[in-house]
Amino acid sequence: MALSTSLPPGSTSRRASFAVVLAIELWERFGYYGMQAVLLLFMVQHLGVEDSQANLLMGAFAAMTYALPALGGWLGDRILGSRRAMLLGAMALTGGYALLAVATTRPALLTVAMAVIATANGLFKPNAANLVRRIYQGDDAELDAAFTLYYMAVNVGSTVSTLLMPWLQERFGPATAFAACAAGVFLGLCFYALRRSQVASIGSAPDFRPVPVARYGTILLGAAATIGGLSLLLQHGPLARDAVWLAGALVLLCWAAMYRRAAPADRPGLRLAYMLSIQGMSYFVFYQQMTTSLTLFALRAVRDEFKLGGVTLFSLSAGQFQAFNPIWIMLASPVLAWIYRRLAQAGRDLSIAQKFTVGFALVTVAFVIWWLAALAGGTGRVTPWVMVLAYAALSVGELLVGGLGLAVIARYVPASISAFMMGSYFLAVGVAMYVGSMMANLAAAGRTAATSGAMEGAGLYAGLFLRLAEAAGGITVLFALLLPLARTWDRQHAAAHPGA
Repeated sequence: MALSTSLPPGSTSRRASFAVVLAIELWERFGYYGMQAVLLLFMVQHLGVEDSQANLLMGAFAAMTYALPALGGWLGDRILGSRRAMLLGAMALTGGYALLAVATTRPALLTVAMAVIATANGLFKPNAANLVRRIYQGDDAELDAAFTLYYMAVNVGSTVSTLLMPWLQERFGPATAFAACAAGVFLGLCFYALRRSQVASIGSAPDFRPVPVARYGTILLGAAATIGGLSLLLQHGPLARDAVWLAGALVLLCWAAMYRRAAPADRPGLRLAYMLSIQGMSYFVFYQQMTTSLTLFALRAVRDEFKLGGVTLFSLSAGQFQAFNPIWIMLASPVLAWIYRRLAQAGRDLSIAQKFTVGFALVTVAFVIWWLAALAGGTGRVTPWVMVLAYAALSVGELLVGGLGLAVIARYVPASISAFMMGSYFLAVGVAMYVGSMMANLAAAGRTAATSGAMEGAGLYAGLFLRLAEAAGGITVLFALLLPLARTWDRQHAAAHPGA
């Protein structure tokens, strides 16, 4: 079978292939975001872990979860093929979430389960995204729209799970919630099995040749060693921190090596990809607050009842507030996709660098809202409507920055290294998320004072939210100053690849 690197624009086969990848990604996100909605609360409320320790454990876990795709992308490109790697990752994720359910009665298995999930995500994430890139290869306008809609559709799964899993945890215990995450990914695998023929012609080169059994054995041994090493790192915070910094340094070295070996025609695109990747990575310092400081803020400083005119409309628990992120993404994604198409038709399409700048301006607005609310709340609790408004700004910012991070790789990086580059982008995101957890501890560090009565309620988080707002505002100004350089490199890339 010949390798298919693209499908005809508007074709039924293109839409069918995209739908299959989209479905398994949706169920994978159902499992991951459901787990994420309850994991921190499980550690703090059921295991008695201190805020600061739980934040850093979540940060190290996130860093590992996003770092491993660099290796998974290479395996997809060179050894297994993107489709095979994606499927193996989904199967391992099912096992990882099931192991978390077991860890609720055997806490010693907690870090092992987290290590399995991180390793499995390394196989799944870059290769699923690479299949989307191959489906829409050569059509930049449709590619941006596809990645935006991809980002929207997978949030259907995350919305349902973020609302469902905290409810299951409260009603039936954390084991039930984690088991439901495993069941979701298994359903995604079942759907793929039924429709696998629709992606049979899409993949990277190794997908179209057999893999020796011995090589599978080597990969399984490597995966077991990786899981063991990650579990050890998660148990020892300083080791995890050093590993995160080392991984970030290795990515920079790999980028330098790829640039040195790249053809002159590819270098402007690589320069732009590197700059935009670093910009996109920066967003996830702020994104990590959703699972750390903002979840603890909701737990300790936000009222759970949504009232209008004195009438209670509904209530949410601390973990369920995270659902506002995917809800706003679903609402805003079709609008943004429509705007992208209209601007492109009028010849006034915004560059990715411009979208990033606008996105960070919205991130700034979000943390200004949280800062003002925390100041006003003082020692009491704030209205939950603040979370609705601030999450709206943060989530649209995510669409403009985080949602287009993969489109940067797809547009500017040569196909031969695209999966590895996608993986290295996720690793950079992981480093940023660890930094985000460190920043979250600016509030968690005051927890002892809070419990003694020196400080409590919303005011505990005001200093953190102010620093985050200041950082986001500074980054917005920096991005705006870099726009002329981004335009120059984009023109150089377009001139070197006129048919791309």
